[in-house]
Amino acid sequence: MDAPEQARRLSGVYDDVLGGDRAATDPRPLVAATDPRPLVAASWQRSLAAAVDPELDAPPMILDERTVEELRADHPLRAVLPVLRQTLTTIADEASHIMLVTDAQGLVLWREGASDVKRAADRIALSEGAVWSEDQIGTNGMGTALAVGKPVQIHSAEHLVRRIHEWTCAAAPVHDPDTGRLLGAVDVSGPLRTVHPAMVALVTAAAQLAEGQLKVRMAAADEMLRARNMRHLMALGDAPGALLTPTGRVLAVQPLEWLPDRLDVPEDTDRIDLGDGREGVIERLDEGYLLRIPGTPVRRTRPSLRLKLLGSGQPTAVVGGREIALTLRRAEVLALLLLQPTGLTAEQLMLQLYGDEGNPTTVRAEMHRLRNLLGGGILDTKPYRIVADATGDVTDVQKALRGGDLRTALDLYDGPLLARSDAPALRAERDELEATLRRATLDTHDPDLLWTFAQTASGAEDLEIFEALDRHLPISDPRRPPVVARLARLVD
Repeated sequence: MDAPEQARRLSGVYDDVLGGDRAATDPRPLVAATDPRPLVAASWQRSLAAAVDPELDAPPMILDERTVEELRADHPLRAVLPVLRQTLTTIADEASHIMLVTDAQGLVLWREGASDVKRAADRIALSEGAVWSEDQIGTNGMGTALAVGKPVQIHSAEHLVRRIHEWTCAAAPVHDPDTGRLLGAVDVSGPLRTVHPAMVALVTAAAQLAEGQLKVRMAAADEMLRARNMRHLMALGDAPGALLTPTGRVLAVQPLEWLPDRLDVPEDTDRIDLGDGREGVIERLDEGYLLRIPGTPVRRTRPSLRLKLLGSGQPTAVVGGREIALTLRRAEVLALLLLQPTGLTAEQLMLQLYGDEGNPTTVRAEMHRLRNLLGGGILDTKPYRIVADATGDVTDVQKALRGGDLRTALDLYDGPLLARSDAPALRAERDELEATLRRATLDTHDPDLLWTFAQTASGAEDLEIFEALDRHLPISDPRRPPVVARLARLVD
């Protein structure tokens, strides 16, 4: 059905239901020979119950510009305006629409789009500062999407207020990925002739992109909170505790798996019920909370984990004396967690393993399999980190280098870190470790250390290393002939 024909049909339904002797504020169920869509009928019913007059000229609540600007400044959706503009504004301009963004109460905070459409919208106060909730202006895209919590399209005479019948609109709600609360709605509105079924899919995609951007920002804020406050949790020693966000989400816990993902933290209290008969003590931090469980700390014996990650051989993990062969991907995950003991989120692991092409779901699945393989007490999930007493050949080399013991570092260095790995973060770690060893060795001018480095895979093909050996090896040293031969080959 084309737009004019659809509008005529909807107008007939509107007159059947709301015309005649029915009072505008009659809250009885709406029934007609031809009924409106259930979504629309329910919205009309709510609007009439709120005493909205179908003959209303404009929303009765319109805020001044200064108040709107103050509300914009602190609103979470301000951060995702660029992605909404990128997704919707160009299309809105081309299709003679406008884009609107509201808060959770239906107040229009931002409006962008075609100038001629904005001028027409001004005549019905479809503009910044107007409140387009159902209880103010009746059934409409923004207000109804906020009321039902899902994307909607309202066309022509589906609007309760008659003056809006010349408009069509599609809107989708945007939720806070942290708390799930409603933040507002994104809407595309235009004259009646511009109706298009794809508009619902478009605003839905825009709302999902906005929520995705908010989730990325939340993950970054979580990581900063963890980095700045992990010391408070570690200071508890063996006592159980957790780091919580300001909204009560659990970011890090000890010991493993003893808390839900979120706790309710009432205002002005220092104790909370954990829901299992225990009571926790809340300490407010500069950002978020530290949760402690009162009582005598219980000393726990941690399992041990030893990782072999250097050289071209099979990477392995030794857990409590049990040797486990590791696939390359599992070795990569464990290497990253060993090198970053404060832990990584799924998103951070994804970026360090796969770059921008990764998927956090793949990382979570691999972590689940890895935890099953290694057994309990080895890995934690909030964030992903090794909680066992962990050591590894790569960290042994790093420790020796930090201590200035180059000879021990070279003796322990069996070759590149996971030489077959293409993970971006591990390539960087591998190159940095090898470059540090090489430079330190060259700077010593010690023939024994130079010889040791020359036995590594990269040292065996390093012209500068063999030139240094040629300079510093004594004439009578039995190692000189092979050094001269190798040097000749490298020069050629």
